[in-house]
This record gives sequence, C-alpha cells and structure tokens, in this order.
Amino acid sequence: MTMISVIIPAHNESSVLARTLKAMTNGAEPDELNVIVVCNGCIDDTAAVARRFRPPVRVLETEVASKTHALNLGDEAAQGFPRIYADADVVVTVETIRSLARRLEPGDVLAVAPTPNFDLAECSWLVRACYEIRSLLPSAQEGIGGSGVYALSEAGRGRFLEFPALTADDGYVRIQFQEEERETLHSAHSIVFPPRTIRDLIATKTRAHYGSFELARRFPGMWKNRGESNHKSLRGLFKRPRLWLKLAVYCLVTSIAKYRAQKRLRGGIAGWERDKTSRAIA
Repeated sequence: MTMISVIIPAHNESSVLARTLKAMTNGAEPDELNVIVVCNGCIDDTAAVARRFRPPVRVLETEVASKTHALNLGDEAAQGFPRIYADADVVVTVETIRSLARRLEPGDVLAVAPTPNFDLAECSWLVRACYEIRSLLPSAQEGIGGSGVYALSEAGRGRFLEFPALTADDGYVRIQFQEEERETLHSAHSIVFPPRTIRDLIATKTRAHYGSFELARRFPGMWKNRGESNHKSLRGLFKRPRLWLKLAVYCLVTSIAKYRAQKRLRGGIAGWERDKTSRAIA
C-alpha cells in the first residue's frame, strides 16, 4: 500500500484541529497516512492538540505565519504521493482521502478534489441565501477552491516548484491544470463550515476575490484555466422570480467584496480575513 501524504497548514486552529484530525485518522490502516500538521505563527496550543494524535500525525512548527510557507515546509517533509492538502478547519474522512488517491492512480487526471458539503445549520438567513445561489453557479462544481481539500499526483505536483507567496494557494493550483486534467469527485465529500454572519462572509469573500485578482494579474496566461465564469448563469437565474431576494443579497455581497478586494489590490494591502464564527462553534 502506498502511503498517502496529507499536509495541513494550521495557524491558531486549536479549536477545530482535533475535529479535523479525528475524522481524518479514524479507521486509517497502519502506515496508510502520513499526516503533517504545519503550525505556522501559532500563539495558541495548536501544536499540542496535533501531538495528541501521535502517528500517523507529525507536527512541524515555524514562527512564520504564512500558509504558503507552511505548505512548502510540509512538502519538504512529505514522504510520498499522492499528496493531499487540507485546510485545518475542514472535515474529511479517511474514506474520502482513499477515494481521491484512487482517482489519481490511472493518471488521466492530475488533480482531484471532493465535493464540498456546507454546514449551514448555525448560519444566518443572509448567509444561507448566498450559499443557495452559489450552489446554482458553475463555480460550485469546482472542488479545488471550494472544498478546502485537493489532491495531486506526483506528475501533478511536478507542474510547479514551490508554492509562491499568494493569497489563493488553491486557485494557483487549479490554474496549473486544464479542465480535463482536474476533476471534482461527486462521490467524495468534505464538510466545510462557512461564516455564520453576513459580515464575516463579506470578509472571507473579500479575501477570495483578492486572491483571484492577484492570480489574474500575476499569471494571465494560466488564468484561462480557471473554469467557466459565473456571469452567464447568474443572469439566467433572474428569470426565476422566487430567487430575486436571494439574488439581491448574493449580488450585493459579491459587489462589496469585489470592491474591497480591488481597493486592497491597488493599495498593495493583502491582509488575511479570518472567520472566527465557525471556529467558535467548534
């Protein structure tokens, strides 16, 4: 059995990391997983939480608070392929990890991701409205950049050297591959915990749009690989009157987030909006 490497960058994730690691390692076979938690710039007990799991979990620590730096450290320590990159606040089971690894084996695709299931139970109506509209758009079909998890074969990881200092590591990975080279598995799922309030949703969307604008500016040639735009489908949804109120919320949130992202990009202010509402629930 090939050992699957899983890299988890974690910055002050002590409230959610145990949930993530428990789901990931429960039922794993001996020597099946090599889970590397890279604690970056942590001032809480994230590392201590991770160490409780012992093998197959390993802990690296760095004072540099940077997700991409953590991803690079994890890559240096990883022992094999396929290689899976997962956010510390996303729940993914070992069965999903196995599904991702199996799909990469034939070699016809180089990057795969699960389909995200969004836990909206504690979210406000405004947040739920945004996610309902999102579910009807092409971007919802792309797991790399929505599920919090993506997996690369050895050939896929060979498409680029180090993770560059960018806001959207998942977006950077996605544009390395043409649409036929990557796949979102509808039979495998991750659980993603969105922001609970509309204010926090706007903040995280601002970060997401900043990441997209940054990629489009720095890698215009590869940006064409991002996938189908939402614009045409979004216009089509206005033919359904029952969605008008929710569409208004979605469009307003998106417009505010894009405006803030563009303003930050012009000012050279990256920032990192962190949602604490979903983590507080955990």
